[in-house]
Amino acid sequence: MTGKPVVPRARLLPGALPLALLLPLATACGATAGADEPGTVNVTVGYQSKTINTVTAGTLLRSLGYFEEELAARGKRDGRTYKVTWQDYATGAPITAQMTAGKIDIGSMGDFPLLINAARGKQLRQPTRLVSVTGYNLRGGLNTVVTRPDSPLRSLADLRGKKVSTSVGSAADGTLVRALRKAGLDPDEDISKLNQQPSVGASALTGGSADALSQFVAWPGQLAYEGKAQALYDGADLNLPTFHGVTVREEFAKERAGVLDDFLTAQRRATEHLRKEPVAAAESVARETGLPAEVVYLYNGAHGIATFDQALRPELIAALKKDVPILKAAKLVGDVDVDAFVDPGPLRRAGRSPAYPKAGPAKPELWLKGRGTTRTFDTPKQLLKAARGAEVRAAYVPDALTGTLWFADRAVWVADGSKLRAFVTASHAKTYVSRHAGARVIGYADAVRRAS
Repeated sequence: MTGKPVVPRARLLPGALPLALLLPLATACGATAGADEPGTVNVTVGYQSKTINTVTAGTLLRSLGYFEEELAARGKRDGRTYKVTWQDYATGAPITAQMTAGKIDIGSMGDFPLLINAARGKQLRQPTRLVSVTGYNLRGGLNTVVTRPDSPLRSLADLRGKKVSTSVGSAADGTLVRALRKAGLDPDEDISKLNQQPSVGASALTGGSADALSQFVAWPGQLAYEGKAQALYDGADLNLPTFHGVTVREEFAKERAGVLDDFLTAQRRATEHLRKEPVAAAESVARETGLPAEVVYLYNGAHGIATFDQALRPELIAALKKDVPILKAAKLVGDVDVDAFVDPGPLRRAGRSPAYPKAGPAKPELWLKGRGTTRTFDTPKQLLKAARGAEVRAAYVPDALTGTLWFADRAVWVADGSKLRAFVTASHAKTYVSRHAGARVIGYADAVRRAS
């Protein structure tokens, strides 16, 4: 692909720093995008390769080269040369810092970081605008609290007095705060919160210095897949949308409106590719990120936890407004004018992709080794029967209460007569058993045997 200079991955701070401190530090030390030469237009895009619900505006889009193709076509029309620099970060905070310094033009990040992006942009007189969505889950299933596989913790109530790692200012922290309050715990008094980068928090969990980890996609799924964690809390229990989106510097959007149009058109093409070729897309993202393709597919697959659609849906914007008080309480933002931050104009101008919300609940899905496609089933029992004796690459089942997809061999199974039900967490299974006389928790191997 042309016009894609290789940029070293941003070096992350190793310890736990409040985002309010991280932002100015990143501004001071970030790389500078090259100034435009005569006849050349430079565009810098900040993305998060391992935050895989941004892939249609980041990892997948970059690998497909669609943005460069759109700009090449523009260059043939206006006689200019367009060059794209991609900068990869682990979180949204440094992307915001670079945007407010005028060094990144377009960025993608989660809902909570988007609000910080809006607040910092206004504060530093480098305003930004939310122009499209990448991946979302209307119930909040993109965030999960996990513990070690051998942990005795079975519910949020068990976190009282424990050490919990999260990234303050992220959607994962927002989920933790809301979930603890719902469970009757004070997130400031009843737990010891460790403010850490996702990778640091994952190491803290597996190393035993943290009792639980609250993180966003794809960390919980990756740790579960590797056998290093079990789910304690499913973010979908909050029944509040969470999403990732694309933000742009207002100045850039005005001066380079056509380039922004090209980016959104390219994002639409990447979204359509992901929908049509979900397995190929997952394998492509896996190659680019080093993540297991099976984990990528858990979130981004045909029945994955995320839905991909560029539309600035009213439900998502309403949820964004509900996020503001959480960040204000953490003293990370003041008031945020969400309506002023959201700009649907560029998406309308570029022609957004048709909305394809998932039809009905997610279905069990089986991915066999050596296959470029997957097979879906109507019931978990049918999936388990097909999986027995087969060379399984990954098997996925939806939680019977929330619909959140999870790995079949990491799920908590319940036998209810001849029926088999799967759950992301032990607390979900306990709730189901309490409501169904005769139902009982069983192991995965027993579930497979019963299905056959």
